[in-house]
Amino acid sequence: IEENNLTSSDFVLPLFLVEGKNKKQSIKSMPGVYRYSLDKINFVVDKAIKSGLPMVALFPYTNPRKKNYLGTESLNEDNLVCKALRSIKKKYKNEIGIMCDVALDPYTSHGHDGLLRGKYVLNDETIKILINQSLLQAQMGCDVLAPSDMMDGRIGEIRKSLDKNGFNMTQILSYAVKYASSFYGPFREAVGTKGLLKTDKKNYQMDFRNSNEALREVALDIKEGADMVMIKPGMPYLDIIRDIKENFKLPVMAYQVSGEYSIISYAIKKKLINEESIIEILNSFKRAGANAVVTYFANHVAKILK
Repeated sequence: IEENNLTSSDFVLPLFLVEGKNKKQSIKSMPGVYRYSLDKINFVVDKAIKSGLPMVALFPYTNPRKKNYLGTESLNEDNLVCKALRSIKKKYKNEIGIMCDVALDPYTSHGHDGLLRGKYVLNDETIKILINQSLLQAQMGCDVLAPSDMMDGRIGEIRKSLDKNGFNMTQILSYAVKYASSFYGPFREAVGTKGLLKTDKKNYQMDFRNSNEALREVALDIKEGADMVMIKPGMPYLDIIRDIKENFKLPVMAYQVSGEYSIISYAIKKKLINEESIIEILNSFKRAGANAVVTYFANHVAKILK
């Protein structure tokens, strides 16, 4: 009589990258999550494949010396993400999918997702860079491009550029609904943007008091060519997942973000809740209508389910 259930194919595993060799760096605010140098990522990918996970998502910890106001490292074909793409595709071919973040925040000295003028991110000027970033990642072998920047109109421009250059099979997972949330803190430590932000991201991320806006954002991105949409964060926005799924019949993904992960992890560590709570919470995503969940628990949950 179960109406919903979880399988390992429901999850995408985030993978943090760092420069150097033989590195496995712990992230203080995210228990059990690490940054890996490129010579160590095979260990993570092997485990993901063995667990039955269909995809990993790459996020770089960019050396501060390579960050600047314009985020030009995002267009370097030898940046961490591009190197990881080439390495994984060479060894594993199509054994596992690769999802790449399309945004400038890991590369800018100010920590914002786009070009900055004063306190505001410039929408149209940022899109021009995102097009080139997307095209570069597609050339390196990325399967699913995931623009997380929340610039208006970028999905259509990225789709046109991909198709024009022969990458019509590269899919776009749009972060169509990304709220200006307080749950992103540990992630910013993981990618090295913590402390860089001098202003908030409320002029381009969504107001957490709004729900109708989410429907408008998704409708626009579908019209522009998105194959899938992402709702972020996850658990505080189960109502939004349900709204999107009921109104648009396309794949909907949810991101169980770093703050959610850390809260649950610390609560389990303190024995306030048990490990079964992870399964309960992830089932709530499925029940709300999510087709898949990006979660730092992916490998752990796959092991439990087996």
